[in-house]
Amino acid sequence: MFDFMRNKVVDVARLDRETLEVHGILDDSIYSLELCFKVNISDLICSGVKGRWLRWTTPECPRAIDFLHEAEGFCLKAGIDNKIHKTIGRKSCRHFANLFIECGHAVRETVKLLNWEAAQKENPEITFKQFMRNDETASMAESSPGMDNEKKELSSPSGTNKPSPKKTEHKRNAGSLGNPSAKKGKFVIDMHVHTSPASPCASDSVDAMIQEARRIGLQGICLTDHNYVWSAEAVQALSEKHDFLVLRANEIITEQGDILTFGFYENLQGITRLADLKKKVADVGGFIVAAHPFRGFLTFGADDVGLTPDSAMARELFKWVDGVETLNGKVTETENNMARDVANGLGLPSTGGSDAHDISTVGVYATAFDEVIDSEASLLAALKQGKYHPVVFR
Repeated sequence: MFDFMRNKVVDVARLDRETLEVHGILDDSIYSLELCFKVNISDLICSGVKGRWLRWTTPECPRAIDFLHEAEGFCLKAGIDNKIHKTIGRKSCRHFANLFIECGHAVRETVKLLNWEAAQKENPEITFKQFMRNDETASMAESSPGMDNEKKELSSPSGTNKPSPKKTEHKRNAGSLGNPSAKKGKFVIDMHVHTSPASPCASDSVDAMIQEARRIGLQGICLTDHNYVWSAEAVQALSEKHDFLVLRANEIITEQGDILTFGFYENLQGITRLADLKKKVADVGGFIVAAHPFRGFLTFGADDVGLTPDSAMARELFKWVDGVETLNGKVTETENNMARDVANGLGLPSTGGSDAHDISTVGVYATAFDEVIDSEASLLAALKQGKYHPVVFR
C-alpha cells in the first residue's frame, strides 16, 4: 500500500474578453510548487510564465525557476505535451512540466466551455455534446485539402498538431541501437524507468511503459521506481502478459545522491546512508550504480564552479558505487559527459538509462549487453562482468 499523498489543483479565471489567467498547484509528500501564467483565448498562446517552489528536495530545485521562460509563447493546443516534456521537463523540472501539462488541459476545457456559451447565444437549445460534435466536424473541414495557407497555420501553430514523422522511425532492429558505434547483436535494456503510481512523480502506468519499450525495439527494461520494491510475482506476471523482459531494480535516496540498486530487494524508505546501503547490497551480492551523479548543473556549468574530472573523482560518492550512469535522459550533455569522464578515470563500468517518467522518453538512452539477458540473475552476473556499455537508442 502506498504511503503517499498528492494534490494537484488548477484554477482558470477569465481576466477580460481575450485573456485567461491560470494558476496551478502541485503539493505532495515530497514537493510543493506553484505555476501561473496568462493565455490568449483566441490562439491559446501563453505569456507571463512564473513559478514558485514551496518545498523541494535538493538545492538545485530552485534553479528550475530560471528556465520557465522557455515556455513563453507556447501554444497550448492539443499535441503540446511532448514539447513541454522536452523543453520544461529537461531544462527546468519534470514536476513543473507535469503541472504545466495539467494547466494546458484545463485551458483547453475552459475554452470549449466559453465557445459553447457563445454558441448558446445564437442557439439556446444546443447542448454541449452537440456543440462539440459540430466543432469537431468544422475542425475536420478546415484541415482538409483546399483550405488556404492562413487557416493551415492557425490550425497547427508551430506544428504542434502535425503528426510526428518519427513514430515509425523507432521501429528499428534493436541491434542497430540508433548509434553508429553500436554493434549488431547487442541485447539492449533501458536500465532506468519509473512508473505510476509506484513512483509518485511518474505519469504513465507500468503497462504503458512496457508497451512503448516493446514498440520501439528495446529488449527489456528495469523498473527503478523510487524506494519501491516490486514483487517477483508481479514482475513475472508483467513479463508474461507483454511477452517482454521486465526486471526489478530500485532507485534509493542517499545522502550522497540517488543510487540504482540491482539484486537488492529490501524496502528502504527515507534517506539512507550510502555506506550502509553499500554494505546491505554487498551482503546479498547485489550491484549499485550512481544515478545521474552530476544532476543540478542547469544554471552553472562545471567550469563555472571549478569542477574538473579529477576533483569530481574525489567525491565520497564514488568510493561506494560499483558503476556510474553516464547516459541519463533527464540531465544535460555536460552532466553526462562529466559522469563519463569520472567513470573512465576511476575505471568504473558505465550504464545508460532513460530515467523515463512517461512513455515519450522511454529508451532515449539504454545499456547494450554483449550477451542475452533473460533473468535478474543473468543481469546481475553481466553487470559484475562489465560486458556492456551505454548507448543512445531513441
